[in-house]
Amino acid sequence: MTTPYAFDTRLYIDGRRIDSESDARIVVRNPATEETVAEVPEASVADVRRAVAAARRAFDEGPWPRLKPAERAAVLLRLAEELERRLPELVELNIAEAGSVRWLAESLQTRLPVAHLRDMAERVMPAFGWERPMDPTVVPGTAIFQGVVRREAFGVCALIPAYNFPFFLSMMKLIPALAAGCTVILKPAPATPLESLLLGDFAEAAGLPPGVLNVVTGDAESGRELTTHPMVDLVSFTGSDAVGRMVHAQAAASTKKVILELGGKSACVVRADADLDGAVRAAFSGITTHAGQGCSLLTRSIVHASVHDEFVERLRTALAGVRVGDPADGDTTMGPVISEAQRAKVEKLIRVGEEEGARLVCGGGRPAGLDRGYFVEPTLFVDVDNDMTIARTEFFGPVGVVIPFDTDEEAVRIANDSPYGLSGGVWSADTVTAYEIATRLRTGTVTLNGGSAGVSSRTPFGGYKQSGLGREWGEFGLDEYLQTKSVNWAAR
Repeated sequence: MTTPYAFDTRLYIDGRRIDSESDARIVVRNPATEETVAEVPEASVADVRRAVAAARRAFDEGPWPRLKPAERAAVLLRLAEELERRLPELVELNIAEAGSVRWLAESLQTRLPVAHLRDMAERVMPAFGWERPMDPTVVPGTAIFQGVVRREAFGVCALIPAYNFPFFLSMMKLIPALAAGCTVILKPAPATPLESLLLGDFAEAAGLPPGVLNVVTGDAESGRELTTHPMVDLVSFTGSDAVGRMVHAQAAASTKKVILELGGKSACVVRADADLDGAVRAAFSGITTHAGQGCSLLTRSIVHASVHDEFVERLRTALAGVRVGDPADGDTTMGPVISEAQRAKVEKLIRVGEEEGARLVCGGGRPAGLDRGYFVEPTLFVDVDNDMTIARTEFFGPVGVVIPFDTDEEAVRIANDSPYGLSGGVWSADTVTAYEIATRLRTGTVTLNGGSAGVSSRTPFGGYKQSGLGREWGEFGLDEYLQTKSVNWAAR
């Protein structure tokens, strides 16, 4: 079956497009218009098993794991060239299926993954320690014991990204897996499968051997088949902490390695001496970027009492200027959430916040004049206690909360009092104190005064606590897809 974007959306298994054994279909809807973008196959369990068998065969018998890293890097560079050639198509797909506003679709959603791919092939792989000698051990009168430590591909990997950044998240898993020499089955989220299905075209054009990349669709049943299949060696999942726990449990029966990138309720500490303009921009971004559908967005602002009211008023004013609407319109600054079900979840949590005593400063409803599409107003709560549901639960919608504090000790305690630990920020003119606070935050990433390497592949990405297991991006991500083997011998 094809889409208005004129590419084959059948399953991609063992180097070719194939029809599903099932007649079931997944309807992909534009979240801004509710119109059907495409219908794609819903893979059956038999389809998933065919994909696993192809990946297993490609790993055990095919050339990919046995190529030199430089040879794999050359293929990855060809893949990058193919992606760059068709970036405009990816951008339009992302706007249509994920509801990204255009600037986001053209940057983090599409161009940035290609930059990560090039960095892996050009910087990380040539310098990586694929094999290193052990220091010799001399036993007088016996032998000199020597050896090497090798890094080898983990095996067959099931990659399961979330819907919010479909191409970016797929590539953040696919890049290190392919660089390591693994073979993969990629199962995109059912709401946003198109960009991942298009990867089959890129793989063929780049010369990836058959079976190295397989793309199947489906929901929980397909996912469960991948997480429990005995031929799958590693599972990498991005999504909610609730589903992540199920994935972990399902994989445990066959002792698979599991990489989890889960939820967040990330805190930004704003001290009394902070640059309020910058801190407000960070809070504004946390609420409005992709309508709040980002696990690492800073959605809990922990603000010193002396600047609390001014911070809130500046943020309220900024949110009032947000233009909510169809992301295909270049003037739109915030688009929809992904589905009616997700909007209902966000609206329910907003009601819970009001019932628990928090006060709405702005938002809380649906934007006027938008009768179609899954839109929610940018929403801000104050008079929030950190024990409230809205301070502890991830909305995955355009909602932020502001919590006051009096001392740095209190700010650190509030920030760390969360089941999550994915991201965080500190704003202060005293950079030494800001750094000291950052070292005490139990979270995988902390930005000081908004300055960071952002989504640079030179920084690891991942969480503490219920925000996940393992790290992604660059050499840190590559390391997750490799086994360590020692080979020893004696020189007599």
